[in-house]
Amino acid sequence: MKLKYTVYCVQYQTFFSSSDKSISFSQKGQRYYPQTHADMASSSNVLSKEHFLCSICLDVFTEPVSIQCGHNFCMACIRKYWDTNDLCQCPMCTNTFDKRPALFVNAFISEMAAQFRKSVKRKATSSPDQCPAKPGEVSCDVCTEMKLKALKSCQVCLTSYCETHLEPHQRVAALRRHKLIKPVENLEDRICKTHKRLLELFCRNDQMCVCVLCIKTDHETHHTVPLEEEFGERKGKLEKTQAKVQQQIQEKLEKVQEIKHSVELSKRNSEREITDSAQVFTVLMLSIEKNQADLIEVIEKKQNAAERQAEEHIQELEQEITELKRRSTDLEQLSHTENHLHLVQSFPSVCTPPPTKDWSEISVHSDLCVMSLRRAVCQLGETLNKEIEKLPEIKLKRIQQYAVDVSLDPDTAHCKLILSEDRKQVRYGDTRQNLPNNLKRFDPVLIVLGKEGFSSWRFYYEVTVTGKTGWSLGVVRESINRKANITLSPDSGCWAVVLTDRSKYGACAPIFTPLSLREKPQKVGVFVDYEEGLVSFYDVEAMSHIYSFTGCTFTEKLYPCFSPGVNHDGKNSAPLIISPVNHTD
Repeated sequence: MKLKYTVYCVQYQTFFSSSDKSISFSQKGQRYYPQTHADMASSSNVLSKEHFLCSICLDVFTEPVSIQCGHNFCMACIRKYWDTNDLCQCPMCTNTFDKRPALFVNAFISEMAAQFRKSVKRKATSSPDQCPAKPGEVSCDVCTEMKLKALKSCQVCLTSYCETHLEPHQRVAALRRHKLIKPVENLEDRICKTHKRLLELFCRNDQMCVCVLCIKTDHETHHTVPLEEEFGERKGKLEKTQAKVQQQIQEKLEKVQEIKHSVELSKRNSEREITDSAQVFTVLMLSIEKNQADLIEVIEKKQNAAERQAEEHIQELEQEITELKRRSTDLEQLSHTENHLHLVQSFPSVCTPPPTKDWSEISVHSDLCVMSLRRAVCQLGETLNKEIEKLPEIKLKRIQQYAVDVSLDPDTAHCKLILSEDRKQVRYGDTRQNLPNNLKRFDPVLIVLGKEGFSSWRFYYEVTVTGKTGWSLGVVRESINRKANITLSPDSGCWAVVLTDRSKYGACAPIFTPLSLREKPQKVGVFVDYEEGLVSFYDVEAMSHIYSFTGCTFTEKLYPCFSPGVNHDGKNSAPLIISPVNHTD
């Protein structure tokens, strides 16, 4: 004879019968399933545990009571069960009572349940899956005292379970059909507010989660997919977005390092400039002090000479004054004599004036100091000019630290340009090579570009032009027209200096600007400051400045450009050579 089990559904407030004794009770799953003691005896381990579980709440007994048929329940659980049931019967054996029995706590079962609860706590502290829920973690909805960390959440019961309370879902056939997911909070949010069904579909038209009944009403004609499918697709997009964000983070971090590096370089440059400027001004100050000392010495010597000359003149004048005073005395005495013979005889000697120097043209000059001062100032100017001539040399030393490794890009080379195997040399060839006419290649202009472009900061490279009678060097923007006979100028996207076949140097400004150079450059340095809009050219060996394009506006990548010019009957057959930078610091 098959035993019938009465089942009460809290959600629908009704009973139904079942002969499946594997059905168990669930407090939050809206259904109460009876369970017999025979089920508990499946194993000794399960028996020892399930003897202390209430068949209604599936938790350890709280205030356990025994009813007349011998079955045990939590006092609150059995009262609630009878409150929602018209009949006063046992949920386990369905034995009916005429009146509600008086309930008394079973002290023995209560003590055993307390001991079992302590053992559960000890197990919780030793097992990683049975530890108390930490802030931010999902806790078990069934645990009454210490809330353990949930191991799974049931989408049917809308309850999260720890390892202990999840056990029925792993053992009971009816509960094993429930869908378990990783523990999540707010399971109620997964229920459709309209139909009280699980949200297990996604409407792509309205971009919202729906239940199976929604697609039969408001979303009947919409494109709906299983929630798992949408989850997988969005997770894939999420991973791509996350990878992109991580890439952006990495790029930003690299930019931060680049800026820090540039600040460090700028700091070192500032320190060097301060040191160099101190040296220049020290030289100038020493020169000024030396010139001042020399000038003072010259002035003092001239003053001493003037004073000696004046003393000599004064001594000579004083001697003449003494002689004149003596003659004046003789004349005074003679004027008072009454001796006629004496006056007549003495008159010629007394009245004849003594010999004296003509002092009208004699003077002491002091304007010679002005000439000395002028010579000192001129000498100081020469020293200053020498220091100024050293400035390009100092600047070139500074910019050489921004040297980059430039190699030629064969895909951009005109068909008559021949590149070396190491991509460091280019020369003109009389025969047109059979090369692919790609969009990057220059034609008809004889140009080849560097392989790498630059769109920030600073860069510098050097090119040997020895033996050349014509060449062009500089940088071009990425979008320059490569298929037209363009004029090399900033208007066409090129900043370059050239040596023409007439041995004239010039800058390819909007109009050709002739350059007057003291020496013929053998090696040319090209420096670009992208942010400052500066393109400068230097004679490396002479350590001198050739020309600078200033106030430029760059909005795209710049590429080094090279043109060796045509051969001119072998006179210009030497190649342009990208040379390693020899740092002079």
